[in-house]
Amino acid sequence: MTLAEVRDLLDAELIVGQERLELEVHTAFGADLMSDVLAFARSGCLLITGLANLQAVRTAYALDIAAIVICRGKALTDTFVETARELCIPILWTPLIMFETCGRLYRAGITGCVREIGIQEKTGVGY
Repeated sequence: MTLAEVRDLLDAELIVGQERLELEVHTAFGADLMSDVLAFARSGCLLITGLANLQAVRTAYALDIAAIVICRGKALTDTFVETARELCIPILWTPLIMFETCGRLYRAGITGCVREIGIQEKTGVGY
């Protein structure tokens, strides 16, 4: 699926990345905790988050994330947008909540970049 198709599917506005609308994406990861993103997301995926700050942009850059989808209609600061532009990270903005955003993408064929986290059988606790 291209970023242009993602934009249309999510009724999103493309904030940064007009030149990358034909970029293909196949996987996604949704989280607001950037520590979870750093631990589990994979290069080339879409990052779906409501965290619209510099930490999200820098995390996406460090992991070579394809694009960031800001959900829940979060306000974007000029600094956030400008940093994403400088780092060439496409930003899509949608008023949809994260659950709906992920559901639409999944229904359209985007899979998670991680299916499950290993579970410690003896303790019953997964990390």
